[in-house]
Amino acid sequence: IMSTGDGSYDYFQFVQQWPPTNCRVRTKCSNPRPLQYFTIHGLWPSNYSNPKMPSNCIGSQFNESRVYPYLRPKLKISWPDVESGNDTKFWEGEWNKHGTCSERILNQMQYFQRSQAMWGSHNISEILKNASIVPHPTQTWTYSDIVSPIKTATKRTPLLRCKYDKKTQLLHEVVFCYGYNALKHIDCNRTAGCRNQQAISFQ
Repeated sequence: IMSTGDGSYDYFQFVQQWPPTNCRVRTKCSNPRPLQYFTIHGLWPSNYSNPKMPSNCIGSQFNESRVYPYLRPKLKISWPDVESGNDTKFWEGEWNKHGTCSERILNQMQYFQRSQAMWGSHNISEILKNASIVPHPTQTWTYSDIVSPIKTATKRTPLLRCKYDKKTQLLHEVVFCYGYNALKHIDCNRTAGCRNQQAISFQ
C-alpha cells in the first residue's frame, strides 16, 4: 500500500459514529436494527496544516493476538463493525490505515487500550439524552445545540460531522481531539464538519 506520509502528525482525532446514520446512508447494514449508541470509528493521527491525515504508514501490520483477550469482548461493544459485522477486520483496517502512523507513541496493544479508555470516559449518547437530544424522525437541532452539552460535560470542544440523505443533514460522527501522546483531551479545531447554518437531524 502506498504510504501518504512518514507518520508525522500533530494530534489525534478520536472519532465516534452514530450507527443508524451509517446504515441509512452508506450501505445496507448486516444488522437490520443498528445499535442506538455511539460506537468507535477510529483513532486517527492528524495534522493541523494538512487535512489529509497521514495513512497507511510503514509499520507493523495488524496482529490479532495483540488485542488482548480481555479487551476483545469490550471492543465488540465499543468498536463493532456496524456495517458488515466483521469486527476484527474493521479493527485491522483501522490499525493498518491509521494506527501505523502513530506507532512510535502507541503500539498496537496501547492503540486499542487507549481507544477503549477514551470511549469509556464520556458517554455521548447519555450526554445528549440528558440535554433532551434523542433520536427523532422530524425534530432538528442547530450545531451549537448539540455541541453545547458535550462541551459542558467534557470541558472541551468536539467536532460534529454529518452525512446527507437527500437534503437532510444527519448527525453522523462526534470527534474528540487529543494531544500528540493521546493522553490530553484538547479542543478540536473547526475543520470540515456539519454545515453550521443548516439544521441537523438526529434519527
